[in-house]
Amino acid sequence: MFALVVDPRAEEAVRLAEVDEPVAAPGELVVAVRHASLNHGDLNDARSGRVPPGAVLGSDVAGVVVTPGESGLEPGTRVVALAAGAFAERVAVGANMVAEVPPSVDLAQAAALPVAGVAALRALRLGGSLLGRRVLVTGASGGVGRFAVRLASVGGAYVVASVGSPARAEGLDMVGADEVLVGPDGPEERVDLVLDNVGGPWLVAGWQALAPGGTLVSIGCASGEAAVLPPYSTVGPHRSLVSFINSGPVAGDLRDLVRMVGSGALPVEIGWRGALERFGEAARALRGRRVAGKAVLDVV
Repeated sequence: MFALVVDPRAEEAVRLAEVDEPVAAPGELVVAVRHASLNHGDLNDARSGRVPPGAVLGSDVAGVVVTPGESGLEPGTRVVALAAGAFAERVAVGANMVAEVPPSVDLAQAAALPVAGVAALRALRLGGSLLGRRVLVTGASGGVGRFAVRLASVGGAYVVASVGSPARAEGLDMVGADEVLVGPDGPEERVDLVLDNVGGPWLVAGWQALAPGGTLVSIGCASGEAAVLPPYSTVGPHRSLVSFINSGPVAGDLRDLVRMVGSGALPVEIGWRGALERFGEAARALRGRRVAGKAVLDVV
C-alpha cells in the first residue's frame, strides 16, 4: 500500500512510500480511500515535527468500506471520515469518526468536509443562536471560511466576510455573505460573533469589532503574524476570546454536513484537484493562497 509519509529531505517534507496495510482495531473499520482533502494543518504537521518521520499525513478522507469491523456498515458503503493518516490507499478509522455518504453526494465533495466543515459548524455553535445576529468571518475564502459563511447565512445571521485581496472575494456573495471586506480592517458596525482563521491584525480588528457580550473564536492563524492588542482593549464590557480545536467524535456532525450537501443547502467549492502524486503542487497552491475553497487529492 502506498501513502504520503513525512520525510524532511523531500519537497514539502513528504514523499510517496510503501507502508503496511492497516489492520482495524476494536471499534475501527478500514476504508479504501478514493479522495482526501488537504488542509493547512496537514502542511504544518509535515514541517513542525508534530508528526514524526515515517508517519502518514492527512485527516480528511472519503471512500468505501472494506472491512466493517463492528460498525454495522456493509462492505462497499460510501463513507466520509476524519482519520489520521488519510493520505493513503487504505485507512483504519474509528466508527465514531465516520458518516455514510448517500449517492446524491459526490465523494470528492464529501472529502472536503471533515476538518473544515466540522470546524466551521462547531465554531459557530460556540456563539449560540445565529438568527438575527451579526457574524464576521475572517479568511472567508478558505475552506473553513467558506463553510462558515454559508452555515452562518443558513442559520439566519447577517454575515460579514473578510478576505486578503479582491480576487479572494469572488463568489462569497453567492455563498451567503451580506458584506465583503478586503484587508484586515473590521466592519464599521459591531458584530456578535467573530470566527477568525487568520490571526495577526485580523484577530485584533475582530476583537475591536465585537459588541458587548460577543465572542471571538480563534480557529487558525493563516497569517503567521502576532496579534498585538492595543492597551486597554481588553478592559470594558464582557467579551470572550475562545480558543478552538477539532476534537472528539465527529460522526454526528459529519452526518449533518453530508445531509446539507445532499439537499443543496451547503455548496462545496473545490478550488484545486489532482492526483495524490501532485501533493507538492497542491501544497504550494494552498500556501500561496491560490485555492478558493478546498484542495482535493484523488487517490484512486
